[in-house]
Amino acid sequence: MNGIFIVVTVIGIILISIRNPDAVIGVMLEGGTNAIDLGIRLLAIYAVWMSVLNMLEKSGISKGLTGLFRPITDRLFKGESDKAKGYISVNLASNMLGLGGAATPAGINAIKAMDKGGTTATKNMVMLIVINATSLQLLPATVMAMMSSHGSERPSSIILPSLISTAISTGLGILMVSLKREK
Repeated sequence: MNGIFIVVTVIGIILISIRNPDAVIGVMLEGGTNAIDLGIRLLAIYAVWMSVLNMLEKSGISKGLTGLFRPITDRLFKGESDKAKGYISVNLASNMLGLGGAATPAGINAIKAMDKGGTTATKNMVMLIVINATSLQLLPATVMAMMSSHGSERPSSIILPSLISTAISTGLGILMVSLKREK
């Protein structure tokens, strides 16, 4: 993958050098500046959500979520610790509310809690990754916020299509992982 990235970067530099040689340095500096800006923003976002996750744990809310999601986590994540199931529950709840920023740290902590020191992902890790990637969303808060910030008159119009598409994708993902487990 690194090789592909390097090739694409070199080709891009060559093409912009041919088309507009005066813009090469400016474009490269702008790209670097944008990358640093994005990195700082992401760092701030994840710091906030890690704090929220920590508060959920200390306040006991994560234990409540664990109890709420216990039927699902017990069935899909057999043999995992209560700690891992707690993180999985926070991840599921965050994704359902469209809060990907909160779901990511919980998912990372769940994977760490499920890690038994092997070199490959366990079946439960794969299940979490699939569920996280397909993320059933009852309320796509992030998408609605983006639609609203770009002037949408009805940002809530995305709720039903989002619910239908994510329910189908999550259901199919769980089915595919489950079928793979049986082999």
